[in-house]
Amino acid sequence: MNPQAKLISISALLLGTTITISSSHWMMAWTGLEINTLAILPLISNPHHPRAIEAATKYFLVQAAASTLLLFSSTTNALFTGQWDITQLTHPTSCLLLTTTISIKMGLVPFH
Repeated sequence: MNPQAKLISISALLLGTTITISSSHWMMAWTGLEINTLAILPLISNPHHPRAIEAATKYFLVQAAASTLLLFSSTTNALFTGQWDITQLTHPTSCLLLTTTISIKMGLVPFH
């Protein structure tokens, strides 16, 4: 991977993390997580080996499913509470879905 592409990928990772941490709205948090997912894919598939490409594809599919769950969780929360703010997560179904989503995105033990 050439140095400019690597610099852009690492900068996008930092940007996505900053957006996710500083957001107070579900859509901005989702946007930051998606930027992180798309920025890490070239770094995963860097050696251009079939196993690296397979790992990047599997990572993308799992992260896309987790992003869908995140959007569903935020939509469910907005449906029940009328709020799109991250701090207003009060419905139990939304809390459970969000906990599952974050666990998948972080790769915690049952989801690794």
